[in-house]
Order: sequence, then C-alpha cells, then structure tokens
Amino acid sequence: MIHKTIEMKHDKKIALVAHDHMKRDLLEWAKYNLILLRHHSLYATGTTGTLLERELGLSVNKLQSGPLGGDQQVGAMIAENRIDFLIFFWDPLEPQPHDPDVKALLRMAVVWNIPIACNRTSADFMISSPLMDEEYERILPDYDEYRTRAIK
Repeated sequence: MIHKTIEMKHDKKIALVAHDHMKRDLLEWAKYNLILLRHHSLYATGTTGTLLERELGLSVNKLQSGPLGGDQQVGAMIAENRIDFLIFFWDPLEPQPHDPDVKALLRMAVVWNIPIACNRTSADFMISSPLMDEEYERILPDYDEYRTRAIK
C-alpha cells in the first residue's frame, strides 16, 4: 500500500475525553501537565471541557457531550485532520450506553494513525515525549485508492 505523510505542527490539536468515573483522573492529569498543555489547542467533549476550563483556566473548544454525539464529533475531526492527538480516559469497568460511539472513536484514531492515550501513564509518556514540541510527519496509508475504487 502507498503511504503519505501529514504534518503535525509544533502546537498540537489535542482532544480530551473522559468517561464520568474518569473525569477526576483526567482533570488531575491536566493540572499536573498544565505547563505542557498551555501552548496546544485543546478540544473536549461537553462536560469534560467545562470542567477543564473552570479548573485550569485554559481555553477549551467544547463539543457535545459524549453520549449526545461528542465522541462522533471528535472522530470526524480526526478524519478531517483537525485533531492530532487523543487523550481518552475511558472506564473499562463501567458499561457505557454509547459504547459503539466509543469504539468508533478509537477506530478513527487508529485508521488515521494519531497517538492515543487511554490512561494517566500512557498520557504522561506521550505528552512528555520530545516529539510533542516538534513538527512531526505522521505516516498513514494513502486512502485515495480506496476512495476512487470501482464500485460494483
């Protein structure tokens, strides 16, 4: 398969998502990493974005709440190259009524080859990577062939 690259700028576009039982963890993580987050563009699903703005004093682009379509909005933004990085603290022990949306969001992150952190440890390793403060050439399959295939 042919590959192409997409440039990630120095300042990344980071989506922050957390299930209800994980919001406190995400908020504590964001407070700990506040200096590193300041120069990036932040996006978050509804309640999470409101909490982050209020507690951290950062500007957050707020989308719908996850169960109301926010997870799907983030997925669409990933497909449109409007999100570079996904931090999604999901709760593996609680059933989610919008579980198909969660799976679709994680799938979009993999299809478009963006970094995903699903817990504090992976988020710490990723945000502290030297690559976070550099331009980066993200490699992904060139989907143009798929888009232009003959439909029978």
